[in-house]
Amino acid sequence: MFQDYDSDSDPTRHPPRLAALRRELAARDLDGFLVPRADAHQGEYVADRDARLAWLTGFTGSAGFCIVAPDRAGVFIDGRYRVQVKAEVDTSTFTPVPWPEVKPAAWLRDALPEGGRIGYDPWLHTRAEIRILEQGLTGSGIALIAVEHNPVDAIWPDQPEPPAGAVRLWPDAVAGESAADKRARIAAGLRAAGQRAAVLTLPDSLSWLLNIRGADVPRNPVVQGFAIIEDNGHVAVFANPAKFDAEVRAALGNAVSVLPPEALIPALTNLSGPVRVDPASAPDQVFTLIESMNTPIAEGPDPVILPKAQKNPAEVAGMREAHLLDGAAATELLHWLDARAPQLDEQPLTEIDVAEKLEELRRARGILDISFDTIAATGPHAAIPHYHVSRASDLRILPGQVLLVDSGGQYAMGTTDITRTLPMGPVDAAVRRPYTRVLQGMIAVSRVQFPQGVAGCHIDALARAPLWSEGMDYDHGTGHGVGAGLSVHEGPVRISRISEIPLAPGMILSNEPGYYREGAFGIRIENLIVVEPREGADGRAMLGFETLTFAPIDRRLIDPALLSQDERDWLDAYHAEVWQKIAPLVTVEARDWLFLATRPLGGVA
Repeated sequence: MFQDYDSDSDPTRHPPRLAALRRELAARDLDGFLVPRADAHQGEYVADRDARLAWLTGFTGSAGFCIVAPDRAGVFIDGRYRVQVKAEVDTSTFTPVPWPEVKPAAWLRDALPEGGRIGYDPWLHTRAEIRILEQGLTGSGIALIAVEHNPVDAIWPDQPEPPAGAVRLWPDAVAGESAADKRARIAAGLRAAGQRAAVLTLPDSLSWLLNIRGADVPRNPVVQGFAIIEDNGHVAVFANPAKFDAEVRAALGNAVSVLPPEALIPALTNLSGPVRVDPASAPDQVFTLIESMNTPIAEGPDPVILPKAQKNPAEVAGMREAHLLDGAAATELLHWLDARAPQLDEQPLTEIDVAEKLEELRRARGILDISFDTIAATGPHAAIPHYHVSRASDLRILPGQVLLVDSGGQYAMGTTDITRTLPMGPVDAAVRRPYTRVLQGMIAVSRVQFPQGVAGCHIDALARAPLWSEGMDYDHGTGHGVGAGLSVHEGPVRISRISEIPLAPGMILSNEPGYYREGAFGIRIENLIVVEPREGADGRAMLGFETLTFAPIDRRLIDPALLSQDERDWLDAYHAEVWQKIAPLVTVEARDWLFLATRPLGGVA
């Protein structure tokens, strides 16, 4: 049930930790240090051992970093966390910095105008990241210094041990392809490119390639480790061998070697090239080790990342099945909340109550875990896009507030992610207009047909256009890739202004425009969608989206006068499908409620 990851966050602890870090840096002849959110695998969720940014600053968001200088410490956060960071860090000690508007190099030039030595852990930053920073610092006199031992670890007395979650097999029937066939496919691609091997640093790439799943980090069933795949299909995995039992080892076979983590460095310095390494995801240190032996490096994308993103028919079928189970759980929650709304004065309800109830409903339908920490946010908390409720922040839900619930589950056949926004009793009429504009953006993405070669950056504007017409916008992407029984946030494909990767059949993304009014309310509506082939005029090959998520969209916040007939028709057809698919899976009471919740929009008063 609910885990309060923030219960240890006493803001008075962080200034002394910063002071201790500065003393450690001075002892190493360093003027500053980069503290990223990421671990060596660039994961969004990190193990407790790797939560250096949270330990030092108190900031718990899933993206960001801190730069410590002699007289200032900046916590760099994007638009999703501008409100959250002010609530979590001691702003008299750490200064929130809007990023990417303020570039790290520009900040460092201002902080160290006479030059200086800035340390960084080369295992925690990608080669691309370091290159960009070096370019920005050209001519400044500021030197970037790779450190051998992380100074944050040196001052963290009770730093947790590395994770050691057991590895389990992911059935071939659900994967749609055996691990041997996947290895052969990736190896063939390496041979075609004239490359002898590739270094894999992303845990979801390793897990997908070998049809295994793990329990090393919260919510993401990945196996933490590095791997090297050779052009003959052999794979060497560098991870704690104790995680792999006899059944898993037997299934992996003789073509997969499991070696301890300390064997990685000798392996990297003994490779024959060219070796493919991804500068966007591989640690800077991986490049340095290979370069130290003058081994040729072929820079390029992780060879697994696109095959993993393009789900095969078995994976899509598993995701459809998971979403039916999840839609039933979400529907039961919406029914439960609707029944509780009139009683909020007499029977108090809090954000944690909602998160716990939803997890209970999902566990009744067989989830292995939730796919991320549930965002149950009422009133002003809903205006924080990635709000995470804790015992300290838990708010009572008040009559007339807007409640936003963003959540998902890890099932035995797939991964889900859904957001619904609903009124807890009569709400201010001012909410209806932005809610309807958000809904129109979500519908526009759901309905769009587009030619091959179109990328997420082209689709993104469709979701925003209704909001733009009102002078509104939101500071997050419209959609992220989603793994099949893997990470709920999966690269490289996105619906975003900066995503130039062409969409292709089988790619699964979220469709989640939003609107946030700080201190008042937040709105987000999210379904998952999968890219599918369509036939256009004159036989032209086109693409479109199939919706995977089925749960009612609250119609009480809609201003029907703003919707076109096509938008009304889409919503009515969607709700008819929700009724048809979900009604058989819920209780009689929830079914009666669902019948009313999915009736045609024309029936709304």
